[in-house]
Amino acid sequence: MDESSIAWVDGALVTIDQRALPQQLRELRITTVDDLIDAITSLAIRGAPAIGVSGAFGVVLAALAATTDGVVNTAQVQSESARVANARPTAVNLAWGVKRALAQLPGGVQAVLDEALEMLAEDGRVNLAAATHAADLVQRLCGDRPLRILTHCNTGRLATTTVGTAIGALRVLHERGVLAEVIVDETRPLLQGARLTAWEMAEAGIPHRLTIDSAAAWAMATEGVDAVLVGADRITADGSVANKIGTYMLAIAAERHGIPFIVVAPESTRDVATAQGSDIVVEQRAASEVTGFGGATTAPEGTLTFNPAFDVTPPELVTAVVTENGVLGAASGDESGSSLSDRLDAQWMADYEPADEPIAFGAAAGDFLASLAEPVVDEQYEDGEAIATIARGLYANGWMPGTAGNISVRQADAAVITASGLSKGELTADDMVTVAVADSRPLVAGARKPSAESAIHTAVYRTTGAAAVVHVHPPHATALSIGAGGATVQPVRFSGYELIKGLGGARPDFIDIPVFPNHADVPQIGVDIEKYLTEHPDAPPVLFIAGHGITAWGASLAQARDRAECLEAMSELITLTGRREIPVGEN
Repeated sequence: MDESSIAWVDGALVTIDQRALPQQLRELRITTVDDLIDAITSLAIRGAPAIGVSGAFGVVLAALAATTDGVVNTAQVQSESARVANARPTAVNLAWGVKRALAQLPGGVQAVLDEALEMLAEDGRVNLAAATHAADLVQRLCGDRPLRILTHCNTGRLATTTVGTAIGALRVLHERGVLAEVIVDETRPLLQGARLTAWEMAEAGIPHRLTIDSAAAWAMATEGVDAVLVGADRITADGSVANKIGTYMLAIAAERHGIPFIVVAPESTRDVATAQGSDIVVEQRAASEVTGFGGATTAPEGTLTFNPAFDVTPPELVTAVVTENGVLGAASGDESGSSLSDRLDAQWMADYEPADEPIAFGAAAGDFLASLAEPVVDEQYEDGEAIATIARGLYANGWMPGTAGNISVRQADAAVITASGLSKGELTADDMVTVAVADSRPLVAGARKPSAESAIHTAVYRTTGAAAVVHVHPPHATALSIGAGGATVQPVRFSGYELIKGLGGARPDFIDIPVFPNHADVPQIGVDIEKYLTEHPDAPPVLFIAGHGITAWGASLAQARDRAECLEAMSELITLTGRREIPVGEN
């Protein structure tokens, strides 16, 4: 899709000045923390993911300014970073981006820059995954026919760094040939819809019409709107969604007309530390944004204004929240007490501590969802679909040849795992088995059976907080494990490779990865893994099995896959260089 709207060039953050659009496509070059704060508060940079990534680069700018003769003034960087994080209080991504980059400060300025650059690259991957999941959901809800979607504010590559969230989903639907038209809210008072979204729709060649915000409900009543897609600046623990002012109004209208109201946002937008929507601090902006526009005054002098930048949509009006991990919450018409939100709690909270409060979604559009031939309320189906998608990709890479390898996602005391004896290149959501974490036994009788390697997955789940496990057979890592393996578990050190940072270890410069002996009795491998992880709780979330393959796990399926990919890529470099350890600088 489109190139990134944010870049780091010669010591400066370079982006598109959104204040100048659509009349002028103007580059904005930011070299100081003050410049960045001004860009964020004036909405030259806007959109939750975009300001999150920009916040990370703000820490880089602060660190560069606070460095003298190679020595970083940590207190100065922390103080400047706090200013950046407080530039806009409602969007949680800004503080998230600052915090994530600041955590790398002990490693030096380069480590902070590397983290910001990784966040920039990560944002594109995250957006495309979330957009694809959302497009899949829209088609499942609305059917395979030309669709008319209504959207609010701007959630495209300008609001993120590339692809976009809700607009990303529109792009995917357009590429699939199923998007008849987008109705674009102008989005008062600063017209992000008219100025930015309409510009992005034209840029992408997507048919669209612009409407005033107050006509949206009437459009739902008369123009055949099939769904409403919006983004989010913050999603609280109870499922409340903070987004651009006017979103709440759309959710009410969508419920009245039985139209799905879908929120597309990255995982970084989730804020389980905030219990409910009423706890969100809603930013109040200047009166001049309401009393005039473009230099012209439109209200009597001295008129008082109410100008909140955001509103908060309660969870009962949200049909579904979609992130890069899939459909994490949606409504259900099931009145039996087993709502979709109950079944999705474990997935939604998988990467948070048990003490966090679970999210609870409401009953919006319940009749609509209940009428589906393949309802989205089946948790195994949702996880199975995500597993199958990743498995087909790994099969294409040659990492799951034939029927080899397996992938699983945890569901509380159970795990959904790929069934035995099936080609991973043809896997579907129905080709899964649910097993007990306690002993790997299948929980539902059926023709499909779990692989003996399920013991490897459940051993990881019993000893770690993993939400997903990937067990694959990539060639370079498998070959490397042969030379490193022995009769007992042997941790092997790797150092100096940049890819170590992607493996989830405690240090960025070296990692000790255990190599487990292979056994004909595969469950014995699981026994060895469980024993080792119990005795070494700080072990990294990756391991080798000599001559057998690798296993990786994480707080999400995507993270587990990414770690496996990093381990294989590093193993290939070691194959090429013949060295497991290379020198690193003092930083």
